[in-house]
Amino acid sequence: MIVALPDLAATAAFGERIAAALQPGDVVALEGGLGAGKTTLARAIIAALGHQGEVPSPSFAIIETYEVPQVRLPLVHADFYRLNAPHEAEELGLEDYRDGAALLAEWPDKAGGFAHEPGCLSIRLETADSGRIAIVEPGSDWLVREGWN
Repeated sequence: MIVALPDLAATAAFGERIAAALQPGDVVALEGGLGAGKTTLARAIIAALGHQGEVPSPSFAIIETYEVPQVRLPLVHADFYRLNAPHEAEELGLEDYRDGAALLAEWPDKAGGFAHEPGCLSIRLETADSGRIAIVEPGSDWLVREGWN
């Protein structure tokens, strides 16, 4: 599935669509080069989950957490760009953070990837003539949700 993201309004609407279907245990794996819009889409999802105010980029902290009632469901926003090897995600305690929470993962391959998980929604962001596009590959859990098959 390809979703056109010509502007911030379209990105916000796509974030709302993802947030509406997001469940604990899910992963939204955000791929794309530097400046592709990964953090922008993550912020749109977090806002659509109910967070008000600034959403810091987890580039330096690597992991930011959001709890109910701040958001609709527990959420982990991780930016794995600075990891050198997947085992470093384990050393950070990623599995503990993920327990009962959804995960927004920027640079997912640096953490070993999540596409093999049925609850993974893989999104590759790329620049296009009209802004950006999102190339979306839903895992099997997403395929049974309305609007993702």
